[in-house]
Amino acid sequence: MRGALSAGLCARTEHSKRGRARGKRARSSGCGGHRVYAIRSLPQAVDLVNAPESFKPVQLDARALLAEAAQYPLDLRDVRGQQGAKRALEVACAGSHNIIFLGPPGAGKTMLAKRIPTILPPMSLEEAIETTRIHSVAGLLEDARGLVGTRPFRSPHHTISDAGLIGGGAMPRPGEVSLGHNGVLFLDELPEFQRNVLEVLRQPLEEGAVTISRAALSVTFPARFMLAAAMNPCPCGFFGDSSHECHCTPPQIQRYVSKTSGPLLDRIDIHIDVPAVKYKELRGETATEDSAAVRERVVRARKRQLERFASEKRIYANAQMPPKLIRKRCAISVEGEKLLETAVTRLGLSARAHDRILKVARTIADLDSAADIASRHLSEAIQYRTLDRTYWD
Repeated sequence: MRGALSAGLCARTEHSKRGRARGKRARSSGCGGHRVYAIRSLPQAVDLVNAPESFKPVQLDARALLAEAAQYPLDLRDVRGQQGAKRALEVACAGSHNIIFLGPPGAGKTMLAKRIPTILPPMSLEEAIETTRIHSVAGLLEDARGLVGTRPFRSPHHTISDAGLIGGGAMPRPGEVSLGHNGVLFLDELPEFQRNVLEVLRQPLEEGAVTISRAALSVTFPARFMLAAAMNPCPCGFFGDSSHECHCTPPQIQRYVSKTSGPLLDRIDIHIDVPAVKYKELRGETATEDSAAVRERVVRARKRQLERFASEKRIYANAQMPPKLIRKRCAISVEGEKLLETAVTRLGLSARAHDRILKVARTIADLDSAADIASRHLSEAIQYRTLDRTYWD
């Protein structure tokens, strides 16, 4: 039944409130416990009320259920070549940074994006329950699956409406941004999305939640996701490709890239080129890392961040740092200051892009187990601004 999990959790919360209000009397009488019964019809519900002793409560080990559900069919090992893109993907997952892939058709942009959940930290039980509640309300929970144990990967088509992306309806239902909560929202062919659809992403990207207001009620759905996007570098897709000739003119390329607004791109921390894979890399026997090995490094970096932000509220990764915290946690040396000043001046970067470079550099330092941000960390972070360096200078 749609929303059954949320209804059950609300009932448990209400029961707990009443139990606390009644104090010791409630606890001593056993009313503080929470038993769950599985019934299939209204007559069964009546029988349960009249003769509760004839029904047995359901016994579930939630953590065992989560471990059983946490299985990914994909692996980063499947991607041939693309070492630079894999490195950028590791940095993005380590700091929960938004990322965009730029490259010709068939380079592996979608293949890389689909494997993001496999290198993100495993879901905690609380995250799994929260994600399952959203999918239950949307009516997308499979009957055979009691718990969403893997991080969601949502990939809406570029024809989606703003209501489909954010959520809506007479009785508000969660949209794609909420269905991707605690996981990944992937927007393939980014310039093909309607501009007004992309603009509504600003609120969930900044606040981690989306509010839908109607005359009768107002509903807030969580929407804390990692945004991944992919796009061709030009209308034909072969700008900068050494093996194919690009027939697009500079104005055509500029118009194509400009379909995606600057403010939205400013909210994407990492821009990475994904070139076509060479034949030797495609057919080579060179061993590549699997998702488990990369995820281990990502988890270590996330632990450093959790320790760093232990005293902060609602901040669990570097990508969530506000400007005030960036100045405190992302101090750089005099040499780093000169490097960053040169990059900002030459590329004409916005203040938001400046902050994102510092946050990405902090994540790279965490992956390096470094206490301070070194020039090499800052230099790598600057390299992850492909759109600024190639199209917007």
